[in-house]
Amino acid sequence: MTPDQTTPPSNDRVRIFDTTLRDGEQAPGFSMDRRAKLRLAHALEALGVDILEAGFPQASPDDFAAVAEIAGALRNTTVCGLARCQVGDIETTARAIEKAQHSRIHVFLSTSPLHREHKLGMSKQQVLDTAVKSIELARGLCHEVEFSAEDALRTEPEFLAQVFSAAVAAGATTLNAPDTVGYTTPGEMHELFSYLRRHVAGADKVIFSSHCHNDLGMAVANSLAAVSAGARQVECTINGIGERAGNAAMEEIVMALKVRAAHFGVDTRIDTRKLYPTSRLLSQLTGQHVPRNKAIVGENAFAHESGIHQHGMLKHRGTYEIMRPQDVGIAETKLVLGKHSGRHALRSRLQTLGYTPDDAEMETIFARFKTLADKKREVGDDDLEAIALGHDPDATGPWRLVQLNSNSHLGSSSSATVKLKHENGVEVGEAAIGDGPVDAVLRAIERATGVPLELTQFQVRGVGEGGDAQGHAQLTARHGEREWRGQDVSTDIVEATALAALSIVNRIERQAPASGAPTRSQGRSQGAIA
Repeated sequence: MTPDQTTPPSNDRVRIFDTTLRDGEQAPGFSMDRRAKLRLAHALEALGVDILEAGFPQASPDDFAAVAEIAGALRNTTVCGLARCQVGDIETTARAIEKAQHSRIHVFLSTSPLHREHKLGMSKQQVLDTAVKSIELARGLCHEVEFSAEDALRTEPEFLAQVFSAAVAAGATTLNAPDTVGYTTPGEMHELFSYLRRHVAGADKVIFSSHCHNDLGMAVANSLAAVSAGARQVECTINGIGERAGNAAMEEIVMALKVRAAHFGVDTRIDTRKLYPTSRLLSQLTGQHVPRNKAIVGENAFAHESGIHQHGMLKHRGTYEIMRPQDVGIAETKLVLGKHSGRHALRSRLQTLGYTPDDAEMETIFARFKTLADKKREVGDDDLEAIALGHDPDATGPWRLVQLNSNSHLGSSSSATVKLKHENGVEVGEAAIGDGPVDAVLRAIERATGVPLELTQFQVRGVGEGGDAQGHAQLTARHGEREWRGQDVSTDIVEATALAALSIVNRIERQAPASGAPTRSQGRSQGAIA
């Protein structure tokens, strides 16, 4: 294979090297099968990553197969495989990525005194010779070669520059100086990259790269310091997953460069509107929930509960937000109503729900809201509507779930049967078939209650660990001219979904005018069962 011709790197763009499927996936709790890896790889290409490290082909036959499948599937993103500076590793990686439109072999070798003595048992000269021979071998087997000096930040700067100079002469096009153990600080990172750009022979012909771990919580700050010092590739992962405390989080680096563009003076190819969907896809594939307070993509990233903050946000978004939620793929800012919220946020949400109380009514509603907020972590739309209508916000009727059965069949549709009881004594049983158990149970509830729901958003996440962990279901459904939200929890996710859907139905029925069309409960005789 003919290597790509060396061209001077662009100074105004930072290349995003995603290692979610290699460094991220090898961390405990984040393993994925081949189908999941391919699905995420397509999402990462759509996101706009420049280089995707698909895996470590020598690690196992399955890892080899996953890298090969991804290499044959992607069209615009460079597909990279990791290899130790060993002939077998390099040749195996070359075979795994041979079908890639753009291929890279990423060879690495430890360079620090600690690693040379205790891990490799090599002298400085042996490290130099091994690195050069490996790069020369890899250069003829792919389009481009990256060399990483493992534990670079604990390597003597003079020796690191010597190794990198030899790597450039051997044909490497990207030089990566990783903070392997997450030990360095932003100031030290900036100083090292500045030094390397001054002392590496041929520095103007290659791209310098950072790969930072988060052991001391500085991975993103260190990556940005490297960029400030001239690094034009950053190795990172979605949600910051990776060995031990993780890697630098891609979404945080990308948005820092975008929001502070005037400071950094560089940009990326990332379509930032796809950051949140990609984050949620990774969470779905691995079963690992994104922390609420996670920067950029956490549930709280664009959520406000403090009354002072909510008041400011309602006056002008810029008072407490430095970027728009839409820029990262989140639909809107969320003003969370709880014990810290004030009148302005409460009135705004009531108006969104269709209620316009006068000042006297508002005082009564606010007093009841505060009483309820002291009892609950978060006050939902159903609670607010009950308060606005003068109802008991703890009321859950008129419908309640009496019985639920669901069945799924591999490769075919699912079925569900429900039995519901209305507060007027009517019992209704219905069955339905759907594309899955969730779809089937929603259709059964629609038939039983006579309330049609158009599902627009559905999310389930785990609460707790172990066999008795609960599933938290959140639904958004359209009925009539507005959207309704419902949520509930259960150790059975299908039951949690049914209860969440029933909470929506109950709110719709509680708000139905007395003179409106009869509901299903009015059309049945007491005790009737379908």
